Amino acid sequence: MTTALVTGATAGIGWSFCRRLAEQGHDLVLVARDETRLAERAAELRTVHGVEVEVLVADLADREQVQRVADRLCSQDAPVDLLVNNAGFGIRTPFTRSDVRDEVRMLDVLVGAVLMLSHAAANTMRERGHGAIVNVSSVAGFAAMGSYSAAKSWVTVFSEALAQELAVSGVRVQALCPGFTRTEFHQRGGMEMTGVPGLAWLDADDLVATSLRDLRRGVVVSVPSARYKVAAAVLRYAPKALVRRGSSGVGARRRG
Repeated sequence: MTTALVTGATAGIGWSFCRRLAEQGHDLVLVARDETRLAERAAELRTVHGVEVEVLVADLADREQVQRVADRLCSQDAPVDLLVNNAGFGIRTPFTRSDVRDEVRMLDVLVGAVLMLSHAAANTMRERGHGAIVNVSSVAGFAAMGSYSAAKSWVTVFSEALAQELAVSGVRVQALCPGFTRTEFHQRGGMEMTGVPGLAWLDADDLVATSLRDLRRGVVVSVPSARYKVAAAVLRYAPKALVRRGSSGVGARRRG
């Protein structure tokens, strides 16, 4: 029996990962801020799938609380075989109009926590000779849409570099780069998404299935759906000046 630790586990992509992994027989460690919701999700997974579920309440914008999660990843008595860094943070205003404290908190969650937890997991997994890390990034990381886009760019490049460093260790690393995904993320963040066409939206369960399939195949940068694979290729290889012009004016809407 293997164990997966998922951050941002109670909703959206994180919850889809939890359900899919539980269906496959993995025990789980759920990490999120809302203790009540964590308990409800854990009870559901135990009842429906019969797996062991541990809950860990943590705000990943708080360095000390991140360290508690990192310590769990380092456990030798209850090893974690898969880390899914999924916890999100969105800001609906452009960088120069936002509260810089919110910007720092976003970087703490999207970059700092990913770095600390990946470091803990990578070293522990390498010692055991097996394991996997999935860092949820975004197609937005290939564009130029404010600090969120920059943070996701970091996640993708970091994951690629870590995958290379661990290439012969038995530990796999993936950057999952979805586009717009139907979750409660945008609604909870008060983000206006009515201008996004229906065909642009992905299903969270489908993209998780793609991620796990790509992880088994050793795909380092997983971009779910053909349409976003095309978008990612265009953004990655088009002239940077063109990408910047195309990205301008949409950053606040695309955060998430």
